[in-house]
Amino acid sequence: MKCKEAMNEYQQYMVVEKGYSYHTINEYLRDIQHFVNYMNDHFQLNDITLIEKDHVYTYLKDLRSSFKTSSADRHMVALRQFYIFLVKEKKVQKNVMSSFEMAKKEQYLPEVLSVDEVNQLLNSVEMKDPKSARNRCMMEILYGSGLRVSEMCSLTLQNINIQKGFVKCIGKGNKERIVPMNQQCCIYLKEYIENFRPQLCEKVTTQYLFINQKGQPIQRDDFYHILEGIVKKSGLKKHVTPHTLRHTFATHLLENDADLRSIQEMLGHSDISTTTIYTHVSQSKTIEDYMKLHPRSQERKKR
Repeated sequence: MKCKEAMNEYQQYMVVEKGYSYHTINEYLRDIQHFVNYMNDHFQLNDITLIEKDHVYTYLKDLRSSFKTSSADRHMVALRQFYIFLVKEKKVQKNVMSSFEMAKKEQYLPEVLSVDEVNQLLNSVEMKDPKSARNRCMMEILYGSGLRVSEMCSLTLQNINIQKGFVKCIGKGNKERIVPMNQQCCIYLKEYIENFRPQLCEKVTTQYLFINQKGQPIQRDDFYHILEGIVKKSGLKKHVTPHTLRHTFATHLLENDADLRSIQEMLGHSDISTTTIYTHVSQSKTIEDYMKLHPRSQERKKR
């Protein structure tokens, strides 16, 4: 079977069976295409059934030497899933990826903002026109409800219930979940929807909540640029991404004694082990605060 045909079938599988997002599918296909191109360029192989373990070994060795560990691991995950599909559908007889282990990852603690830093960031965006009102509401809902940026961009007016204070979103695997919104977030959203959003869609009719000046939905790349400008204007020196706000949402809830299972539900994590990373973040902050604030720690520093 030609590699291109195998990729096309896998793409259909990801769309129909797995319900992956457009962004996720493109990421998988990009990494698999890199592998296919390598097999063709180095071994003149364009038939997926002719690729052997030795070919994969050479590819992964070059991959590790050319890419950062995180990027190489991402390629490996894509290939692992691809070959699981190929074996399951009997496109190949054996899984040539099963012999290769992922590199051992260093413990990663996500960057989070303090409450003061969040306020500094949010308050740097005044709701004075349609654009700034939209930007403030996007920031408020990411921090206030912990949505992924793709989930936030796909929100419609029907997904928001300001009266009852919740947002309904579609997450990974096409799973729907309901997440609370705080009162402040609801106040800003109400003002945006009633007073500012109509000015952004004067010439078009759309149900998307966050739109640009042409009435088109904000895309994830658009928001990255918007956030970059907001962080710069706020004066924060930290590197802040949309996921930083999601991490901060979860960490602040945990620090205020929220139940881990509840946080898991709000974040849309299928496995609670993913959510437990925030317990490490919280513990790390606790130790840092202790070293800064405990009188005996201060005494030791003075000696």
